[in-house]
Amino acid sequence: MDYSLLETMCGIHAPSGNEGAMKEFLLDYIKAHQKKWRVQPEVHIGENFQDAIILKFGQPKTAIFAHVDSIGFTVRYHDQLVPIGGPKAETGYTLVGQDSMGPIECELIENDGDLHYKFPRGVDRGTELVFKRDFRDTDDYVQSCYLDNRLGVFNALKVAETLENGVIVFSCWEEHGGGSVPYLAKFIFEEWGVRQALISDITWVTEGVVHGQGVAISMRDRNVPRRSFIDKIIGIARESQIDFQLEVEGAGSSDGRELQVSPYPFDWCFVGAPEDNVHSPDEIVHKHDIDCMVALYKVLMEQL
Repeated sequence: MDYSLLETMCGIHAPSGNEGAMKEFLLDYIKAHQKKWRVQPEVHIGENFQDAIILKFGQPKTAIFAHVDSIGFTVRYHDQLVPIGGPKAETGYTLVGQDSMGPIECELIENDGDLHYKFPRGVDRGTELVFKRDFRDTDDYVQSCYLDNRLGVFNALKVAETLENGVIVFSCWEEHGGGSVPYLAKFIFEEWGVRQALISDITWVTEGVVHGQGVAISMRDRNVPRRSFIDKIIGIARESQIDFQLEVEGAGSSDGRELQVSPYPFDWCFVGAPEDNVHSPDEIVHKHDIDCMVALYKVLMEQL
């Protein structure tokens, strides 16, 4: 599989609340490539969707949700930093961004939980800083900042190539508490009656979910989805003979949480490749697990 698209997306500045650059990139990518897709989707954008994008293919029954934002840091006062989401923060990490005086490449300094940047000049307050991309593509792994969740977006775009019926939702703010999914869910439910969702996101390597054993199907995290829907997905996965792992956790959350607490009767399941070094510049995912993720999504979108 060619990972050049993933490499490009991992370098796009789009921390939670400032997803405009990812929106524009995706719209340009869709415009350039959709003529080669099996079905050309309806593209729904505009003020009612803020920086989110909805793609509607054929007669949809199921939606893929992939959040486009990342974790990062906001410049506070003096040289202070405030986290966006839950980034790992260690002294020596390289952060990049831009303010009114130009590009910034600085060092992150962590001191007993207090976060600062080291740079020859002051940086405009409110400036967002993100990890500098260092994309590594080896025989078995890809490694970079922001595989969470540019890999989930990559998966959705790969599925879009052959998708005949379905919805793909590129959502915002997931890393910092969400906020876009309620109005996106309202739209796809009321417009097309869609009430099933797959969460195209990246999970964790743990003692029970490991590299190279296939995509993870999450039976629960902090939230508990409807068991009958999870069992249906597991049944389809078993019949497909695509490698997968079952995940059971008591913590963590995703866009699925917002679907579950919405006033709409959505069934949802988190299905994603596991990564290690979560929320750091060195997130790493096994290529076999990515292959399995794309393959299983294609089967699920056909059969659900």
